[in-house]
Amino acid sequence: MKISVMADILEANDRIAAANKEVFGKHRNLVINLMSSPGAGKTTLLERTGEAVRDKLRLGVIAGDIETTRDSERLERYQLPVVQLTTGTACHLDANMIASALPHLDLSRIDILVIENVGNLVCPAEFRVGEDFKVVILSVTEGDEKPLKYPLMFRQSALLLINKVDLLEHTNFNLEEARANARRVNPDLEMMDVSCTTGQGIEAWISWLNQRYQRKFGNLKRA
Repeated sequence: MKISVMADILEANDRIAAANKEVFGKHRNLVINLMSSPGAGKTTLLERTGEAVRDKLRLGVIAGDIETTRDSERLERYQLPVVQLTTGTACHLDANMIASALPHLDLSRIDILVIENVGNLVCPAEFRVGEDFKVVILSVTEGDEKPLKYPLMFRQSALLLINKVDLLEHTNFNLEEARANARRVNPDLEMMDVSCTTGQGIEAWISWLNQRYQRKFGNLKRA
């Protein structure tokens, strides 16, 4: 007899994700599931985003890590509402974990909620959490073949941010090859080059967020 354990786990997760999505919709939250390998720059991107959107766009964060609260402590310096989830041994956030964080956020005062997933290019892509879009970061200090090695992550994402482009000359990362590999996996994947150090691409990233919010909800809400 074949027992589809993973299918059952994902089905149960998807039910909770759908409930999360309904909650987000009621509060007019655009929700981004931000994924990458460890060290690609998720938290630094959110720091730069928090700086740039202050008084313009209300950003909230659910930060996921296996251990420590370092990411949430970094983001709190920017007066962002942040909930830290520590997963222990789990290599991803799931919908139930996100549901447990929601009572600790005032969703009515958040326009865009970013779920900073655990650093991992495998598991996070499999678990819906109630997001509107998945966004993946690939840094130039990694390999340009990553979209081919971890296709599900890139196939399910709406946007690829290629980060740390200020370091390109110091690496053997082939930018065009990375883009071509990503397009082979997902022809519809949007792409942006960014540097959280120099600020390159941050305005385009914020514009992308604004456009997605307005397409779904119209003008930004205000309490």
